[in-house]
Amino acid sequence: MDNSAVYVRERGNLRRVGDIVLAQPKPASSCRRTNPFVLRREHFVFTYNEEGSLRYTSKSLFDITLLFVADNIHHVDSLVGFPDQIGDRLFVAAEENRVFLNPDISPKALKLFSDAYGEMVLRSLCLRNRFPLLHERMDEIKTFHSLKSLDLFGCKLGDDHELFQHLTSTSLANLVQLFIGGNSLSDAGLQRLTAPIRMMRRGLDCLQVLDVSYNPLSERALRYVTCLPKLVKLDASGTNMKINTGLKTAMWNVLGLIYSEKPLDAFDHSGCKTEGWAEQVVNQWETNGSQMPKQKKMEESRTAALRFFGRQKFVRDVLNAAPLNGENVEVSSREKLHFYRPATNSHVTERQISSATNHQVKSPCNNVKKRKQEPGTCSASQKSPPIKRSPSSSLTAEDIDLLNSY
Repeated sequence: MDNSAVYVRERGNLRRVGDIVLAQPKPASSCRRTNPFVLRREHFVFTYNEEGSLRYTSKSLFDITLLFVADNIHHVDSLVGFPDQIGDRLFVAAEENRVFLNPDISPKALKLFSDAYGEMVLRSLCLRNRFPLLHERMDEIKTFHSLKSLDLFGCKLGDDHELFQHLTSTSLANLVQLFIGGNSLSDAGLQRLTAPIRMMRRGLDCLQVLDVSYNPLSERALRYVTCLPKLVKLDASGTNMKINTGLKTAMWNVLGLIYSEKPLDAFDHSGCKTEGWAEQVVNQWETNGSQMPKQKKMEESRTAALRFFGRQKFVRDVLNAAPLNGENVEVSSREKLHFYRPATNSHVTERQISSATNHQVKSPCNNVKKRKQEPGTCSASQKSPPIKRSPSSSLTAEDIDLLNSY
């Protein structure tokens, strides 16, 4: 254990395992699932008896091994196949050792757990108005592959952010709810975000709830959302769209959604939170990021000082200018533009959408003019929401140029 070489005996033969350098044992700190009054020193636990005398007992071999693996988690190749109980305790041990605060080890360690335990590590992530945390921990956030809910409201993404490519990748194939409101996202930005889905027909296949509120979007952006086959709820509040007969008709014809007179509970932020093993890790990131690091000695000390104080002022100004704070919430509550798909026709629409997005199989309902003698096959289309446009027909010259830029 003194940072020397590691030898393993297998089948009576002793062999050396690479040049692995083991980590030095660290003094363990109290955590959410451990007894804060028990001091852990090396392999012993020190306690006091009823008379007040100090006594110590040795730890179990399992605890010693668990701490050893947690200290050297960056040398582990895979955890696939290990029981969930072991993974949970190993994750807690790594969290106690503050492994996930090390930017050199944290991405690999989180990916190790995410690949093995999926949504148990993190199923919901809320980064609402916490854009400094998003930009500082971008590599770690990309390792969460089993998210079902992601809230990026007010994260200042703009029209061209590196996170867009991750949102439309197969890593977030199980995403059900996505909140990207308050990000200064224009029609061109939404076009760029959905371009991989419309062109390659993959990504966000399970998305049902989409929030694009408080972005400078127009009705022209609706055609970029037709690539989402299971979309049932949309929040367009605070955009350039105004509720009128034309918008209701366009929303019905393009997406098959109708206007909701009452605000939908799906867009209530009170139901969005971070859930999973990594919940405390995200809180540690935010707490650690709020504490300004000590200024390092650099040759250009004046430049470093400007960066230090400039970042503090930048974070303070943006947080104060965050949307939907204070009185703005009451004003915006009167201008909710929530749309939803009628539940009675959801199953019919989903079947029609799946047939429309398949470019190889021709649906009987697509040839209504040629087959008027069969009213039974298309009678449901008169009562159900209209079929979304085929992704292949929505490709324009701008889309082709955008595809070439990838």
